[in-house]
Amino acid sequence: MVFIMILLGGKAIWETFLTVLNISHVRKCSSSPPEAVQQIMNPETFSRSVDYTLAKNRFELFSIWYGTLVLAVLLFSGFLPLFYQGFSGLIGQISLISESVFLVLIMVFVSFIGLPLEYYSRFRLEERFGFNRSTLRLWVTDKIKGLIIGLVIGIPLISLVIYLIFTLGSLWWIAAFVLVFAFQLSMMVLYPMLILPWVNKLSPLPQGDLRSRLMKLAQRTGFRAKTIQIMDGSKRSGHSNAFFTGFGRFRRIVLFDTLVDQLTPEELEAVLAHEIGHYRRGHIPRMLALSAAMTLAAFAVMAWLLKTPAFIQAFGFNPEQSGPAPALLLFALLAGLIIFWLSPLLSLLSRKHEYEADRFAAAHAGGSRPMIMALRRLSEKNLANLTPHPLYSGFYYSHPTLVEREKALAANPDT
Repeated sequence: MVFIMILLGGKAIWETFLTVLNISHVRKCSSSPPEAVQQIMNPETFSRSVDYTLAKNRFELFSIWYGTLVLAVLLFSGFLPLFYQGFSGLIGQISLISESVFLVLIMVFVSFIGLPLEYYSRFRLEERFGFNRSTLRLWVTDKIKGLIIGLVIGIPLISLVIYLIFTLGSLWWIAAFVLVFAFQLSMMVLYPMLILPWVNKLSPLPQGDLRSRLMKLAQRTGFRAKTIQIMDGSKRSGHSNAFFTGFGRFRRIVLFDTLVDQLTPEELEAVLAHEIGHYRRGHIPRMLALSAAMTLAAFAVMAWLLKTPAFIQAFGFNPEQSGPAPALLLFALLAGLIIFWLSPLLSLLSRKHEYEADRFAAAHAGGSRPMIMALRRLSEKNLANLTPHPLYSGFYYSHPTLVEREKALAANPDT
């Protein structure tokens, strides 16, 4: 128990330290921007990006301690074992249904706790800087749809895992890993086909110069996509993005409409070449393999915890009157305290992939200039932080800073 408290407090203190450090560094740079930054943003836009960054960091400080307090209450107040005991007594016995419903109810409850932060982020912070395009009605509708999707997918998946625990004995975690990983792979195909269109409107990119340019790029880079689609991202946010999803003949390219509006055809080609670079450089299977390894390790730990009654007993549960649900729930709540400290390694790998994808874009989309101009324009439109503290960006950032990416592209302009 003491170890968990140290992990929880240590995480919050370290996050606070990094955020305060970043706030101080950004403020310092705002008075005298580096020369590289002055070449990217005009003074007015840079000033707005600084204000946006500081506002997000201040909100981040509140979110850190809000989340820490909520998790501490859930873990140490006795609420979870009391609720489990009452729920089990209401059902009458420990069963597949009772264990599955308990986990789902707690997960829904935890998701509702985070709603105030989400509301403030969208309708106060993002609204203040002109990024929010959503209405309260649309936001609530999205949350209801997300809840429905989560229940439709989550209940059967959780129930199957519980079923495997009840029926397969000590080997359940291997079968559960296969089940969950197969589900993740299937979602890569099913999500854009069945789920995404329920939330966002997707339409084919119209015939014309842009479509022709992008399809030619896909063909010459060996990236056979089924279609290029435009998503109505502007309905909810002013931020922009692009991604591809699925694999094989189900692969498709998705561009936010905001991205299409903000970039020239040459810049869009460079952005798409960057995304294709992730595919051609083997980043997707590499990350899938890493995800599989981490998922397998997670299930191995869960299997060990299920055989360690002292674990749930430390949090107030009675091992003799408990099924597998308490151990699975506690693992889900605590896993983030461990994974958090792996963030720098995961971020380092991700940034390495970004550099490789940038070089691929420069080699297949007219050199480094279109990619550099696209990155500059997107940084300007999204008010990106161009002067994060190196320790902060090294710990959190999955992408290199714009200055770092431009320097790398300039060093390898066409390769």
